[in-house]
Amino acid sequence: MTALTVVSAGLGEPSSSHLLADRLAAAVGALLPVDTTVVHLRDVARDVADNLVTGFPSARLKAVVDDVVGADALIAVTPTFNASYSGLFKSFVDVLEPESLAGKPVLVGATGGTERHSLVLDYALRPLFAYLRANVVPTAVYAASADWGAPQGLSERIERAAGELAGLLEGRAPARPVDRFAAVVPFEQLLGKAGRPD
Repeated sequence: MTALTVVSAGLGEPSSSHLLADRLAAAVGALLPVDTTVVHLRDVARDVADNLVTGFPSARLKAVVDDVVGADALIAVTPTFNASYSGLFKSFVDVLEPESLAGKPVLVGATGGTERHSLVLDYALRPLFAYLRANVVPTAVYAASADWGAPQGLSERIERAAGELAGLLEGRAPARPVDRFAAVVPFEQLLGKAGRPD
């Protein structure tokens, strides 16, 4: 089964970002058998800040990072603040290892008060994930306040984006966790070499 992790940076409760993330995950789940893990960054906001200051994740944040890095695919949704992604969203991305999302299929979404902010997808989110070498699906989904009650538009964009993510996942081998210490020379071998002349 495909492991799908959904990250939402919504700060409120209820949150339109959480709602958009849930709808995107449900649309992908309607197309593929997925094991979905949902992460609300507001629940680990202090852990993210502590990690930035200390350089070490708490156990709770490490579990979240492992879910994100170990997933076969990622859905990432953020509210739009001051014409970009939220500070919490960027701070979370900053605690990820730079190569940890390389090649991972990612569907991005954003929410905001008006459709005037929809370009945040293409000038902020898409470049961020391109820098991380993730494989971002062509359709990104923006939901303005007016979209939630509209008879059409948002649902079609969600279905198209979910179809693109499902298409990337079909026939793809499941993600394997990367052991950064697999190539480390055992300490006993290092000590053994220390006493021998070359």
